[in-house]
Amino acid sequence: MARPRQAPQLLLAILVALVAFTYQAKKTFISVHEVAASVPYVVTTLEYVTNEFNQESDDKYNFRIVRVLKVKKLITDHMEFHMNFEMRRTTCERLGANNCSFQEGELYKQIECFYSVFVVPWFEKYKTLRKNCTNG
Repeated sequence: MARPRQAPQLLLAILVALVAFTYQAKKTFISVHEVAASVPYVVTTLEYVTNEFNQESDDKYNFRIVRVLKVKKLITDHMEFHMNFEMRRTTCERLGANNCSFQEGELYKQIECFYSVFVVPWFEKYKTLRKNCTNG
């Protein structure tokens, strides 16, 4: 039997173990499959990613997605989208309009990105978990 002084430590250890186990259980995905970029939740997630990228970018011009290479949808108590896509620099200056033509000539720039996004679409909640963009 635990001594009275050890009881709080034992309870704390049990609590930490339960929290760790619960966290591990949430990361077990029920469903993982590739989906089309035209699926409504994917479209809104790509818009979120594009806006986030442009807000965080130091570039003078906005970027826009040219081509979606792959989208995987992972489902648990939420959705995660793992997306690979290509973006190009547009003629619109930062935080301007979104439907601008693409830059040509010496201002041409294309990048390839991977984003992992936590999504609860019915609450319009998005959180970028991982991102990596490289020059194409």
